[in-house]
Amino acid sequence: MKYSQLLALGVCVLIAACAPKNKEPEKLTPNQTVLLYPQGQSVDAGIVENGVAITQGPLEANGYTDHEFIEGDNGNIAHIGDSARMDIYIPKNPNGLLIVNCAGGGYWIVSAINEGFLASEWLVSQGVTVCDVKYRLPNGHWRVPLQDMQNAFRYCRAHAAEWGIKKIGVMGYSAGGHLAACVSNLYVDELTRPDFSVLIYPVISMDTTITHMGTHDNLLGSHTELEKEYSMETRVTPNTPPTFIALSADDGSVPPENSFRYFKALTDNGVTRQMHIYPAGGHGWGFNHEPYAPEKLGPYRQVFYTDLSQFLQDQL
Repeated sequence: MKYSQLLALGVCVLIAACAPKNKEPEKLTPNQTVLLYPQGQSVDAGIVENGVAITQGPLEANGYTDHEFIEGDNGNIAHIGDSARMDIYIPKNPNGLLIVNCAGGGYWIVSAINEGFLASEWLVSQGVTVCDVKYRLPNGHWRVPLQDMQNAFRYCRAHAAEWGIKKIGVMGYSAGGHLAACVSNLYVDELTRPDFSVLIYPVISMDTTITHMGTHDNLLGSHTELEKEYSMETRVTPNTPPTFIALSADDGSVPPENSFRYFKALTDNGVTRQMHIYPAGGHGWGFNHEPYAPEKLGPYRQVFYTDLSQFLQDQL
């Protein structure tokens, strides 16, 4: 099954066309899609509503001047620039939680289906409102992914009362897990601080002995002086939000030591935390499941859902 058949670039993602004819999954479409920088990256302006600026400008341009495109058959989006955006999904019966979601992809692409749309589908089924961010990729500009995520938080805080939201958390996977950890520790005010954090097989450290080098190189390039600053195990404080970590023991892409170091830092700082290590699954299992893609997590899929569901319930 080719994810490239999915419409991942527009307002709507329709998955039924890719499913077997005897399987018609529920069609989930965003309630709205909002450009983070309506005037593009060359203008120092964000989102203005009713004459009030509720987000900041793009800080700097990431250098992509061509259009984004889907890379390969997995729905992965490359070259996100001016089109950086938020897909907002609001359940019929919201439970008061919102997750700002950042898919992984090594800071090279955004895994928009496995860790984006399908994640949103599951979260909405749990009553969680979702802001799924197609953030700008660094392309030599390491500050822009975090700027996009912080602007997504500003936007969601501005609409929290309207959407019935009481708490806003962050969720990320692999390199997106690194970005979510950055959001959790490098916030600039209460608007941009998450109330909770979910990290799934995350890259945490830029220490070259344990990091994922693709993530390291795509984010920092040759700027080795930034390795400690962007090693999130060194940035944890007692104000880091309650954190859920999930990974597989046999992850051959991102060494589990990343999660172990972060968990220890959380423990040392007295942060509420939990870590779930599944015996098998490797890397990148996200929310992939049949019929969309082979199930990598196997019998631990439901265990993961139960673990995450309980953590989210605990945040209410």
